[in-house]
Amino acid sequence: MTTRQTETVAGLLLAAGGGRRLGGRPKALLPHRGRPLVEHAVRTLRAGGCDPVHVVLGAAADDVRERAVLDGCEVTVNPDWEAGMGSSLRAGLDSLAATEASAALVLLVDQPGIGAAAVTRVLAAYDSPASLAAAAYDGRRGHPVLFGRDHWAGIAASATGDRGARAYLKEHAAGLELVDCGDIAEAYDIDTEADLKHLE
Repeated sequence: MTTRQTETVAGLLLAAGGGRRLGGRPKALLPHRGRPLVEHAVRTLRAGGCDPVHVVLGAAADDVRERAVLDGCEVTVNPDWEAGMGSSLRAGLDSLAATEASAALVLLVDQPGIGAAAVTRVLAAYDSPASLAAAAYDGRRGHPVLFGRDHWAGIAASATGDRGARAYLKEHAAGLELVDCGDIAEAYDIDTEADLKHLE
């Protein structure tokens, strides 16, 4: 993989969730290591080799902009965030369409157990705008996921509700490279009060 290829893979952080099962606390603003969770995720993408980084906000977007340091990020606000992750994925891919990025590496804000090492490992699977790769944990597909530009239109067309790219990836399973990350990352989600134990 050349330096030029690395530079053309943009990080896409989906951070629009309203934390319905967390009493309506926006996930982007959950505290982690003294700062909002969204900042931690942005640093993870950058440290893993993604540049530029696009962030999709939704719930409490104004508060997130005010309280989180997102300098250097391209921020998109998804007005339909309550419709589910699919709408945020579409908004993010739409923002990237105006750039020269040849692939997007997608990370979810509520998975702080996935660090820069996993981003770097999945990023290394990039080969061309036709690339399609995802981290795997115990043989199961997870995040981050890498979408070459050739796939963006198809993913956007199929992304509905909270399913995101699931249907597209299932349909294109034969061309999907699974990258084992179970030794360097933990793929838990921060969805409920009990999950908050993972935050510091």
